[in-house]
Amino acid sequence: MSGKPAVVLLSGGLDSATVAAIARADGHSVYALSFDYGQRHRHELHAASQIADALDVAEHRTVVVDLRVFGASALTADIDVPKHRSADHIGDGIPITYVPARNTIFLSFALGYAEVVDAADIYIGVNALDYSGYPDCRPEYIAAYEQMANLATKAAVEGVARVSIRAPLIDMTKARIIQRGRELGVDFSMTRSCYDPSRDGAACGGCDSCLLRAKGFADAGVPDPTIYAQPTSPVETPS
Repeated sequence: MSGKPAVVLLSGGLDSATVAAIARADGHSVYALSFDYGQRHRHELHAASQIADALDVAEHRTVVVDLRVFGASALTADIDVPKHRSADHIGDGIPITYVPARNTIFLSFALGYAEVVDAADIYIGVNALDYSGYPDCRPEYIAAYEQMANLATKAAVEGVARVSIRAPLIDMTKARIIQRGRELGVDFSMTRSCYDPSRDGAACGGCDSCLLRAKGFADAGVPDPTIYAQPTSPVETPS
C-alpha cells in the first residue's frame, strides 16, 4: 500500500492488530515492528508475522532485545503469572506482569526505525481503560514521550517534520476496540493475548489478559475466536 510511512508496534495481540489496521485506514504505508524480548512464549511473534502478512505491510521487522537480563516481571522471569483475579484486583496497582520500561524501550526502537524510513507517525496500541494498570499505557506518558521525541530526532530539530505518537485506542473500551477491528476487517483468530499459553498455543483462560479479552468479546457481542486451554468467565466490571 502506498502512502506516508508510519511505524506500528505490532505485538501480535488484538490491540496492536487493530492499531495496524487503523494506520492503514489512515492512509499510511505500515512499517511494523515486533520484539523478541525474552517473553515467556513465541506464539505472539508468530501471530505478529501472520497479521503483518494479512495486512500487507510494507515491511515487518523483529528486534531482539533480551529483557530477561533485568527480569522482575512474570513475563521475563521465573515468576508465576497471576490467574483468575477479579476486576477490582486487575485495576488495583501495578501487577507483576508489568515489564519495567517496556514501552519506553519499544518506542525508542520505533523512533529510530521511523527516522530511517522517514516516518513522522508512530502507532502504539496502549489503552487506559480496559488494561492492567501499566504506567506506560497512560495518556500523560504518551504525551511526554512525544515531547521527548521531538527534542531527540534530526527531522524535528531541523524543522522538517514533527514526530506524532499515535495511540488511537487509548480511551476505548476493549469492546469498542474489537468492534473497530471488525469494521476494518481484522481477523482476531490470528491474534494472541495470553500471558501464559500452553505449549500448543492455547490461551490459559485465567490471566488478566485472557479475562479482559474474553470480557471485551462478550461486551461487544462478538464471538470469541480464542482457543482456551480452560473455559474462562469474562471478568465482571464492578458497579
